[in-house]
Amino acid sequence: MFFIKEINSLSWKLLERIYRQSRHHQVRQRAHFLILASQGVKVDELMRIFSVSYKTIYNWQNRWESEGIVGLYNKPGRGSKKIFERSQEEEIREWARLEPRQIKRVLQKVKEEWNVVVSAETIKRILKR
Repeated sequence: MFFIKEINSLSWKLLERIYRQSRHHQVRQRAHFLILASQGVKVDELMRIFSVSYKTIYNWQNRWESEGIVGLYNKPGRGSKKIFERSQEEEIREWARLEPRQIKRVLQKVKEEWNVVVSAETIKRILKR
């Protein structure tokens, strides 16, 4: 069992606003967790509601205690890193314009120019942006 410190009225209003309006699902979920936890909902029930482990609940609570509202958001650096710089992506788009429907040739040029092996799907995502 853990205890969430009493949430002041300003933080409470901000949590409710984040829970209702944030674009990010994980942030909304964490705000909802804090609202429910502060109302006295038990840990087992919170684990069931959010389909997460005890460790996740514990981590959310610790981030709230140490970082406050900022702790609701993901830290930078998560997810896969970019393979190409912006200038390289522009060059890939140019190669695709010169030879439309020839993704394999673009892949070959990428390997020759930068010695980077990527999938056709990666090239398609670059072209889509």
